[in-house]
Amino acid sequence: MALDVREISLLADYFVICSGNSERQINAIIDEVIDKEEENQVSVRRVEGKDGGKWVLIDLGDVIVHVFSASERAFYNLEKLWSDAPLVDLNEWVVA
Repeated sequence: MALDVREISLLADYFVICSGNSERQINAIIDEVIDKEEENQVSVRRVEGKDGGKWVLIDLGDVIVHVFSASERAFYNLEKLWSDAPLVDLNEWVVA
């Protein structure tokens, strides 16, 4: 899921929020995001929380990717916290 936070946040234009069911799955998501961004010459500014593995933030500048464990995602509920932000259709972002 992605949220368009351009009108309500100074942090980024978009938040991408996803979760994995295990530490291995979370790390695979993180590694794939980083690899694909680097392949496309997108600067990965910083990665926070990778060692903890429950909530990892990948700062891509205009886009911030949040990768949660299922329990952490339910607890922090960013979708509700940023409920004023419209949802973004990720199909437009994905290149097949």
